[in-house]
Amino acid sequence: MKKLIFILAVICFAFTTDNSRPIHIFMIGDSTMANKPEKAIPENGWGQVLHYFFNDSVVVDNHARNGRSSKSFINEGRWKKVITQVQKGDYVIIQFGHNDEKKDTARHTEPFGSYKVNLKKYIEETREKGGIPILCTSIVRRHFTEDGTLKDSHGDYIVAARQVAKETGVYFIDMEAKTRKLETEMGPEKSKLLHLFFENGTYPRRPKALKDNTHLSQFGAFSVAGLAVEGMKEQNMPVVKYLYKEN
Repeated sequence: MKKLIFILAVICFAFTTDNSRPIHIFMIGDSTMANKPEKAIPENGWGQVLHYFFNDSVVVDNHARNGRSSKSFINEGRWKKVITQVQKGDYVIIQFGHNDEKKDTARHTEPFGSYKVNLKKYIEETREKGGIPILCTSIVRRHFTEDGTLKDSHGDYIVAARQVAKETGVYFIDMEAKTRKLETEMGPEKSKLLHLFFENGTYPRRPKALKDNTHLSQFGAFSVAGLAVEGMKEQNMPVVKYLYKEN
């Protein structure tokens, strides 16, 4: 009788356990990665379009938010919400730096101090849950000098992120280097297509002209997401087997 009960319990467990959950890619970062509402058209974050590169075996869950730094994302409870959902085999893409540079106390971090501490916290806690962290440097801002070279607008935050990658052995995609190459190859004029440059009346919900060298157009978002996927392929991350074949 006990044997029969045990067999029935195993069968019941097998039918009630969900083994079909897709791999999740959680994304944490700032406005260059974040999902944008319709009223923000033509602006997109690159995390907003990443799901188009993967098949149905992967769910991209983008938690990036405008204006957040590695510090404020933790202090606002946003990281706690993410890490409680992470399961074994999931990925967490980490990209902060743009707002860590800000001088207000709610967001500012020191690149070789609290910034590195926060990045390591994300990495360590992801691994504790059986997840796979991917650390990314910030994408470049489109700030060209008169001779057509891009200015260094992130300084020691890029250096610090590279140090963290080396010290922790985490998967690392140098998005600063990749986007710098892309913007440089496109040049000062054509690279505007990656960002938000439009005249008065172009978009009904954003009627005023705009020249934004930081945030991404839809074309820019797809281009940057493509660079992230390129980085995943270069390191042969297991998740790349779920990319659509054309990618």
